[in-house]
Amino acid sequence: MTAENPTTTGPLRGHLDDDDFPAYTMGRAAEMLGTTQGFLRAIGEARLITPLRSEGGHRRYSRYQLRIAARARELVDQGTPIEAACHIVILEDQLEEAQRINDEYRRATASTGTTTT
Repeated sequence: MTAENPTTTGPLRGHLDDDDFPAYTMGRAAEMLGTTQGFLRAIGEARLITPLRSEGGHRRYSRYQLRIAARARELVDQGTPIEAACHIVILEDQLEEAQRINDEYRRATASTGTTTT
């Protein structure tokens, strides 16, 4: 008898390492973040994160979304209004993405010996 790999069979089907898999209920997400479900609803209304919905209509959050929510909570805990915190997190995320793209571009041009003017 062979043991089945839980990451390729069963309800998770390889999602254990997927940061975008909506694995957490609203209650569990709030508990993990040490916040309220109302906070999660508020950052959803501010369009910082958009949780997926289960077949029953319940909100489900991914690990990536929880990291974003945690950053927003840090800012709110420091006294930043929720709307402003959401805008800051969005801008931080955009900046990180732009820096990643810029780094890729630099590596690509360095490897080909191309220079830009």
